[in-house]
Amino acid sequence: MQQTPTSWQGTAIRRIEADYHRSADTHLIPLPLPTLAAQGIDLYLKDESTHPTGSLKHRLARSLFLYALCNGWVREDTTIVEASSGSTAVSEAYFARLLGLPFIAVMPRSTSPEKVTQIAFYGARCHFVDHASQVYEEARALAEQTGGHYMDQFTYAERATDWRGNNNIAESMFQQMARERHPVPAWIVVGAGTGGTSATIGRYVRFRCHDTQVCVADPEGSVFSAYHRTGDPTMTAAGSRIEGIGRPRVEPSFIRTLVDRMIEVPNLDSVAAMHALSALLGRKVGPSTGTNFVGMLAIAREMRAAGRQGSILSLLCDAGERYLPSYHDAAWVQNAFGDIGPSQQRIDALVAE
Repeated sequence: MQQTPTSWQGTAIRRIEADYHRSADTHLIPLPLPTLAAQGIDLYLKDESTHPTGSLKHRLARSLFLYALCNGWVREDTTIVEASSGSTAVSEAYFARLLGLPFIAVMPRSTSPEKVTQIAFYGARCHFVDHASQVYEEARALAEQTGGHYMDQFTYAERATDWRGNNNIAESMFQQMARERHPVPAWIVVGAGTGGTSATIGRYVRFRCHDTQVCVADPEGSVFSAYHRTGDPTMTAAGSRIEGIGRPRVEPSFIRTLVDRMIEVPNLDSVAAMHALSALLGRKVGPSTGTNFVGMLAIAREMRAAGRQGSILSLLCDAGERYLPSYHDAAWVQNAFGDIGPSQQRIDALVAE
């Protein structure tokens, strides 16, 4: 007997929930920085690269699909369309295949070939535009043409996640920190692409009355830092060249009142920190994790100067293998950004302090 849309949606929700219950939580990794540790400052990374689709965006994609299903926006024959620079599209393609739905990812041509290959692996189609600012209208137009649903991560990221708890990333962080020397972190440092992660964490720490502040490490070219200072939502910028974070326009999911501080990070510092952290961990990480690491080091230096002890948490957003031909290739970095030497010296000095 043919399923009604309601029964199909129920089956789809159960499939997503079953996938979640088959997955373990991601690890919280202490960083081996003995000089800082001796001064009472501990750094941790929550390793989001271990999700089935290899990045932090796996959580977002699951939440977006459940949100769309429960709102009645997605049915058995719905084509899913998303505007994404790569990782969200990889994760949404995974869930679309899980539900047997066609998926189209609208992304800049500059997206890494590794991410394009991963999206195609899940049976999805990639639709390219020339500039990141074009993805929104193109995705909306494709959804209209196909009679599909534009998932719109940039609008719905902050509202699709239950920030009060229910196994969100913030709740997981605090549970995993419970037996550490400083169980309530002084700072949590994240990047912002949609702004959904900073919104979830910011709301959670306030709801739980934790003495924790939220910092967004924002890459060069992103509009978020300027918006945080001015509150002007009409501002635009050139756009980030650190894949996955930073935006050319103010996204609806970036809630500035939930962010205590912004740290602007030059591109070369992000790449240098990515390399330094990769060496520290013995495994490659991606450039957005490098951006986070710059923010962590800056806050740790300030805490030490003030004689303050505590813990600093951030995210290992995805694995560096996705960026072997780009950010992990010296010739590519030289051509794209210039001489990385001074940044490497500066970051290495901060790590060694």
